[in-house]
Amino acid sequence: MIRRRVPRILSRFRPRPAAYRVPWHVERDAAPHYRIRNMADHALRGVTVSVFGTSRLRVAAPSVVHPGGVIHASVSGPDPARDTIVVVRWFAPDGAEYLWQVSF
Repeated sequence: MIRRRVPRILSRFRPRPAAYRVPWHVERDAAPHYRIRNMADHALRGVTVSVFGTSRLRVAAPSVVHPGGVIHASVSGPDPARDTIVVVRWFAPDGAEYLWQVSF
């Protein structure tokens, strides 16, 4: 019987930390007026909202959004679904910065 040594490649990799779940949920039932809700169990700080494309954005974004809190945003333009995205930026409790893209 021939024994072959199986390399322990997997033992060289370190376990990864759990992924940070995106804490936002977009409520679209009143489009073009949207509510971006914080679904996390912690406050999100340094929150900003930006628009890219041909549409315009009106937003009331507080810099801190508490659990269950909402950002109100209105998007107006010829065809937001075709050429517009909104980017939400925030800082998690550990200080890491995140960006999340919303398409229409």
